[in-house]
Amino acid sequence: MELKVIYALWLREIKVFLRSKSRIIGSLIMPLLFLVGFAGGFRGTKIQGVPEGINYIQFLVPGIIAFGLMMRSTMGGISVLWDKEFGFLKEIMVAPVKRTSIVFGRIAGSSTVSIFQGMLLAIISVIIGFHLPNILNLIFSLIVMILISIIFTSLGLIVASLMKDFQGFNLIMNIILMPLFFLSGAMYPISNLPKIIQFISYLNPLTFGVNALRNLLVGFASMNLILSLMGLFVFSSILTIIATILFNKSESV
Repeated sequence: MELKVIYALWLREIKVFLRSKSRIIGSLIMPLLFLVGFAGGFRGTKIQGVPEGINYIQFLVPGIIAFGLMMRSTMGGISVLWDKEFGFLKEIMVAPVKRTSIVFGRIAGSSTVSIFQGMLLAIISVIIGFHLPNILNLIFSLIVMILISIIFTSLGLIVASLMKDFQGFNLIMNIILMPLFFLSGAMYPISNLPKIIQFISYLNPLTFGVNALRNLLVGFASMNLILSLMGLFVFSSILTIIATILFNKSESV
């Protein structure tokens, strides 16, 4: 029964996304602006902290993919607020199913959509000059994308469980997400930042995601791959638990 609930919510999220072409295009616009703007503006520029032989496009793309995953995953919280608004969430929550299954279904659906976007960004990156690694590294990169998506889908659910309106959700998410992006090392090496900012950056879940993708897709990062993966597992576990607890306590109206 619980697996059917998770599957049904997963399938609903996929269908809603695929039927809304504007969502697909809209969710890609900001990552593409960063990708094209910075890749073109800094093409051929030597960035301190980046090894010889790695151009800026190679350095930038993993960070932009992680950024795209983060932005799309947190939109899972918006769907909760929409469901509250139109009464769908109330119908689900009064059904004889565990709320934990509802959380897992939403995380699965939103994460799948986010991974689809990450793959689109990777394909577009190849067009502008990014070189993909071997197939094994690509498979491991997919695992990293899943973990990043789970982390930020859970974060979106946490904020949505505490909010009652779209304006408040968007405001809070912007306040949270943009500092996470700029402190993740997505656009420049963390080693170039002041020491105190470096310390804060290593408390950022997106930092672990960026470094894991950069290790796998480029072969270079400021953080060991194993450490990056451990950080992703820890953050995904903690945030999923918090999201489940808060969602269980939240009201459907």
